[in-house]
Amino acid sequence: MSTLRNKVQLIGNAGSSPEVKTLENEKKFAKFSLATNESYTNSKGEKVQQTTWHNLIAYGPIVKVIEKHVEKGKQLAIEGKLTYRDYQDKDGQQKTITEIIIDEIVLL
Repeated sequence: MSTLRNKVQLIGNAGSSPEVKTLENEKKFAKFSLATNESYTNSKGEKVQQTTWHNLIAYGPIVKVIEKHVEKGKQLAIEGKLTYRDYQDKDGQQKTITEIIIDEIVLL
């Protein structure tokens, strides 16, 4: 089982246009959301669609591709790793956010 690793694969639509920022060391990063949809039929026979939102982060050369080609609504396939980050909100409460660091992206 040594080949298992922290890996996430998703296909969905960009929920927002990427926010691209430059860090102090002149390296860029991109941040945006991805919506994935599932549908099922409930016990009443009604079709129900459920949307899940994912926070995505990208660093390095992949940011150029994202900056140039990704916009709100664009369908994407991504592969990356799941991470968690803690921060304090404006009221001083501790929060945890789940993010996916993108390793690969395919524009669909």
